[in-house]
Amino acid sequence: MEKVVILGTGPAGLTAAIYLARAEMNPVVIEGMEPGGQLTLTTEVENYPGFIDGIMGPELMENMKKQAERFGAQFKRGWVTKVDFTSSTHKLEVSGLGEIETQALIVSTGATAKLLDIPGEKENIGKGVSTCATCDGFFFRGKKVIIIGGGDSAMEEANFLTKFASEVHVVHRRDNLRASKIMQNRAKDNPKIKWHLNQTPLEVISDGKSVTGLKVKDNSTNEEKVIEIDGVFVAIGHLPNTDFLNGQIDTDETGYIRVTPGTTNTNIPGVFACGDVQDKKYRQAITAAGTGCMAALDSEKYIEGEITQDWSQSL
Repeated sequence: MEKVVILGTGPAGLTAAIYLARAEMNPVVIEGMEPGGQLTLTTEVENYPGFIDGIMGPELMENMKKQAERFGAQFKRGWVTKVDFTSSTHKLEVSGLGEIETQALIVSTGATAKLLDIPGEKENIGKGVSTCATCDGFFFRGKKVIIIGGGDSAMEEANFLTKFASEVHVVHRRDNLRASKIMQNRAKDNPKIKWHLNQTPLEVISDGKSVTGLKVKDNSTNEEKVIEIDGVFVAIGHLPNTDFLNGQIDTDETGYIRVTPGTTNTNIPGVFACGDVQDKKYRQAITAAGTGCMAALDSEKYIEGEITQDWSQSL
């Protein structure tokens, strides 16, 4: 039986692995199908502390993995297909590895940004297409960008991008926005924001090196046009990677794992959650790493019998 198993290798999972390995807890890390998480799709990361000139996303994740391995963390490639939390120890069915039993489990499987699934979108991620304004907005200083979406997150990101971009164009497929009135009004009062409502994105246009425009269709007239811009930000939501849990952990209505405030404890004793799988607000590498540290410390105390938390209390 393992002491601790960590699911996921983004900043949260790898930070947890570093802390637990240094504590000689011999963590086993299941890498999953996308080792490194969303940062492997990012080009340059300039807002992670300690890197004056920035660092490439994949390089940052590889460095964190090597650091965890240096202290003895074991990495195994597999995909969890089934979990069983009915006993005091936790059982995982992992494709290619069989059954793994563990005293404690850290779920750091992240969340996946929803994409439009239109031509040119996936091919240009990191080349002008982004799903995180706070991560990549700085790179578009003085340029024209588009936000696709009509919810609160889209309005918030549109306003944020006006700090850098010369123009921010909001494209939404409906006449009416889904955002709250206060968020709509803030965006509509911003002179840098232009509106393209009732228009459907059709294709991200690129010159092969970077994004140059977005082709859209007017839903009233079926007329197509290309909006010439330098960047496309997709803000239509995220999906937490929790399907494999099959409802055995308490989640909110959108699937994010609930944790007891101030901890990483879930409603299952010995199961902890960190990173974007339980955070739908910040979604930053540094905040994910912070909760990864918390999960490591929480799980270590659990194994050593030091946790006195009432696991039955509502989250």
